[in-house]
Amino acid sequence: MLIAEDDLQVLAAPSRLDVETRLAFRQAVLAHLERAVEQGEARVILDLRHTSAIDANGLGILVLLQKRARAQGLATRLLHAPPVVTELLQLTKLIHLFELEP
Repeated sequence: MLIAEDDLQVLAAPSRLDVETRLAFRQAVLAHLERAVEQGEARVILDLRHTSAIDANGLGILVLLQKRARAQGLATRLLHAPPVVTELLQLTKLIHLFELEP
């Protein structure tokens, strides 16, 4: 779901980033990135406040987004990332790829 926050386009992530949601979430993320590029944004933003579970599929999509955004010169910001997400990013040593905002 796309939401506007302070004139920025923010994509709200689903409650679970896992095998069940991977296809729809991947499509939403790539469309969100495309809109950010078209609008000349400096970053692509995901709101994770409602995400309560993440597995390797969800992590893979976050990394895919970050790599594609970086290739376009955009940063990737994760808003309201819950502990389950930040802990996985720390364990996998991927946390440095993202801007985290509480």
